[in-house]
Formats: sequence, structure tokens, C-alpha cells
Amino acid sequence: MNEQSIGSMLAEARREKGLTVGQLSASTRIREAVLYAIERDDFSLCGGDFYARGHVKGIAKALGLDPAAMAQFYEDQHGGVPVPVRAAEVFRADRKVRLRERRGPNWTMALGVALAIVLVFGVVRVMGGSGEVPTAEIQPAASVPSITAGAGRTPAPEPPRRTQAQSVGQASMVVVRAKARRSAYVTVRDARGRKLFAGTMPAGRTTTWKAPSEVKLLIGDAGAVSLQVNGKNLGTLGARGETVRRSFGPSVPRPR
Repeated sequence: MNEQSIGSMLAEARREKGLTVGQLSASTRIREAVLYAIERDDFSLCGGDFYARGHVKGIAKALGLDPAAMAQFYEDQHGGVPVPVRAAEVFRADRKVRLRERRGPNWTMALGVALAIVLVFGVVRVMGGSGEVPTAEIQPAASVPSITAGAGRTPAPEPPRRTQAQSVGQASMVVVRAKARRSAYVTVRDARGRKLFAGTMPAGRTTTWKAPSEVKLLIGDAGAVSLQVNGKNLGTLGARGETVRRSFGPSVPRPR
């Protein structure tokens, strides 16, 4: 099933209100040609994304829809594309790699050490020593306890225990399960605003989303979608055709 477009949604709402394009143009002060184009999802006459969002908000307000929600729908369907990064800017061929120089042995230091040893040996001989270089007394190594009979087997490692951080991490997850009774537009984002889903849920579809800390929902037809949050059935969040926004935490759902 094709995703319902922003233009078709606005056109359907206008017809449900019983308004003509001319009447809507008079109330919004948007030219009829622009309104006709928007309902066909042609935003080229708006003069850019900034003015297109403004037109969408103004039309939505005149038709009794949520302007912010409709602007979000426009962003989801007509958002900009990130500017690609040129490979030459990431991998620069003219960048010099400095290698560490390999040096040979330091013969000067070695000669100095040898002369010092000869000097110490000569001093010992002059002082009447035996000529033997005193050595440090070697301490016996600590005895290793013997392995008794029957204890030759290596004990099996204990199974890993769940740390407190892991338990807290699982407890902070939010699980949202949605079931569409009829076709409805839904946008799902996590606590950082990253999009988990954006599109039309067809009738009969059941979908589950998981995210840490928070899950944010925007439903175009609240009466069409029933929810289960963290195992608790919430049913529908509004009436038929009502646009709602909700935010759910790890345990108890809270309205935004």
C-alpha cells in the first residue's frame, strides 16, 4: 500500500470541510495556483522549503489540523538530502607520512660502560680484593604448593553474573507495540530525535519499536492505532481523525 502523501491529506481535509480551493485561498491568502500544486505534492511554486513549510502550516490551521504535525509530515516526505562528502577530501594523497628513522647501535655508550667496568675491576685489585665481582645473593623462589591427589582437575569457571549496569540498561528500555485497525500515518523517534519509523501503517499491521530512555510517537489518526507500552495495553490515544503526539518512558507512559 502506498504511503499517503502530504498533498492528498490536505486535499482530503479540505473536501471534508466542504471548502473550495478559492475559499481556502481567501482564508489563507495563498494563491489558488499554489494550493492546487500543493495538493498534487508539487511545492515548486512555494519558493523553497522555508515557504513550503509555512504554507503547509497555514493550510493545516485553516482546516483544523495540527500545524506542527503536518509540518513534520512534510519534513519526513520532502526533507533535504545530506550533502555527499568527496572522497578526495577524506583521503588526501598529498599528506606526508613521517616514518621513524631506524638508528644503529650506540657504540659510544657501549664503550663508556666497558671502560667503567674495567675501572671498577682495577680498583678492586688495588685494594687487595680477590678480583671477583660480588654478586647479589639469590633468594630461593617461593615454593609452589603441591597438587594433592584428586585435585588435578581444573575447576569449572563460574557462569558470568549479570552486572547492575546491565540490569539498569534493560530496565531503561522502552518497548512500544502498535496495531493499526485501519491505515494511519505514524512517526516514531527515540530520545535523541533519531527516526525509528515514518510512514503509513496499513490496516492489520502490528509493529514493535524499542529504544532506551524514551519513545516519541506522532499518529495522524489516533483512533486507528491501538498501543501496548512496556506490556501495558493503552488502547487508542484519541478519536478518529485526531492527530496526537505522545512520549513514553521506561515504566509509566507520560504525555508530552
